[in-house]
Amino acid sequence: MLANRQYSEQMTSPKTVAIAVPLEAELVDQIRAIDPSVTVLYEPSLLPPERFPADHAGDPAFQRTAEQEERYWAMLGRAEVLYGFPNESPEGLARIARDNPALEWVHAMAAGAGGAVKASGLGQDVLQKFRITTSAGVHALPLAEFAALGILNGFKRSAELAQDQAAKTWPDLRVPTRLVNGSNLVVSGLGEIGLETARIARALGMNVSGTKRTIEPIEGIGRVTDNAGLSALLATADAVVNTLPGTAYTEKLFNRELFAAMKPGTTFVNVGRGTVVDEEALLEALDNGQVGYACLDVFAVEPLPQDSPLWNHPRVMVSPHTSALSAAENRLITERFCSNLRTFLDGGDLPHLVDTVHFY
Repeated sequence: MLANRQYSEQMTSPKTVAIAVPLEAELVDQIRAIDPSVTVLYEPSLLPPERFPADHAGDPAFQRTAEQEERYWAMLGRAEVLYGFPNESPEGLARIARDNPALEWVHAMAAGAGGAVKASGLGQDVLQKFRITTSAGVHALPLAEFAALGILNGFKRSAELAQDQAAKTWPDLRVPTRLVNGSNLVVSGLGEIGLETARIARALGMNVSGTKRTIEPIEGIGRVTDNAGLSALLATADAVVNTLPGTAYTEKLFNRELFAAMKPGTTFVNVGRGTVVDEEALLEALDNGQVGYACLDVFAVEPLPQDSPLWNHPRVMVSPHTSALSAAENRLITERFCSNLRTFLDGGDLPHLVDTVHFY
């Protein structure tokens, strides 16, 4: 009984939230309005200006004075809760985790923050002292829309059309495009992004199957399997969308064998993580026609190296890991954070926790 009362007192005691990344003042006010017991520390002069909506890292040219740098870290050191990783970097997370023993919870701006947490180099002894949540789900709609763009680009031969337009060529032989309606889509990873992609695909008339760690029926999805059954699914696909995070278990999942299992001319879209794809195997599949078109928002190494053949491949669309961005992102992340903050204050279970063992 005493332990329960102490836990309740801990969760209902006044909490301090520090805003560690650029954020509009009106959104900060939304956080303040969640509970009168919450103190929100927000000093815009200590944060870099945004170059575009939801520019969480801010202008790289921004530099704090020595006095501002001291104030910034002192502000973060007074908080139990952080909105964003300090300086939006793994190094910033590592520093505050070590310097602030009162830290209880950090909310990441990214949908997949496992890689950044791993890059922080923090050991399990430190990571077990506080929780890290992600903004997973906030980016599901823009990512799914981008996936739909990739599918349509592949089926409607947008790469060839762009090349003809650039050359001012009106071809004598006008090749027909493919119908999306009635075609088969395989979604690798039926989480929030995958399910939103499936919803849009079904609206276009596609038949959708996919993979999930836990095999269970999903309304509107034809077949659900785990990664062990992915190869068989790919043999039926006209288009494939990967939404999987980058972990030790998904690294180079899409290898030569999986690309070989696809039907010739398959459209491939990646909005998950670049490490899930063996890029050398993808290039081979593009060159031999197994993959007809690839729409890629993520890459194994980012920024994509200048000497990567993907830049100039005639049937590849390169997007610089920006497909999740939208003008509404800060608002949506703040709404998610406010909901989580209410749960945190009430002693509930926070959603979308980073797995600090497998880093996803």
